[in-house]
Amino acid sequence: MERWDEGGVRARIRELAARDPDRSRFGADTHRYELSPALPEAEVGAFEAAHGIDLPAEYRSFVTEVGDGPAGPGHGLMPLAAPRGLGAGEEWAVDDEWEEDRLPGRLAGPFPLTEPLPDRIGPSTRELTPGTLMLADEGCGIYVRLILNGPRRGEVWRLDPDWGGFVPVSPDFRIWYAEWLWRPVGRS
Repeated sequence: MERWDEGGVRARIRELAARDPDRSRFGADTHRYELSPALPEAEVGAFEAAHGIDLPAEYRSFVTEVGDGPAGPGHGLMPLAAPRGLGAGEEWAVDDEWEEDRLPGRLAGPFPLTEPLPDRIGPSTRELTPGTLMLADEGCGIYVRLILNGPRRGEVWRLDPDWGGFVPVSPDFRIWYAEWLWRPVGRS
């Protein structure tokens, strides 16, 4: 597995912030081009043990070598082990999704799909997300999720119940994050 270049990622995020001082790039107003410190191996290991999972290597190495969000695709990466720090009176639906992922057995559950669901799903998506970890919120009930087990393990999928279904968007976390990181400012 290829290691992350923490200094290179952080330098690129600073460059993106400098090129987008008004935070006009989609989601920048939420994540503010800020990247939290990396998590200690022991904390990530404790999270995995508590949930009975092994995180896919590309994601695990990102949170232990680079940072635990939020700078990233959509409204930014969700933190792994601790909830987002919120301001007074600030609450989003994404926080409920984050908490639901951490219910006992949820992350270790089998991912129920073997094939994408490319059409409208409707409001009931709870049965489709066991064995996945929500990575990012794209707004309007659209979430990006990392598959944690089964034949699709390590893939990144987008859940858009109203229009786009539940479909793969990247073969792994590294490619998904790098596409955002190196996308020119001015494009979402």
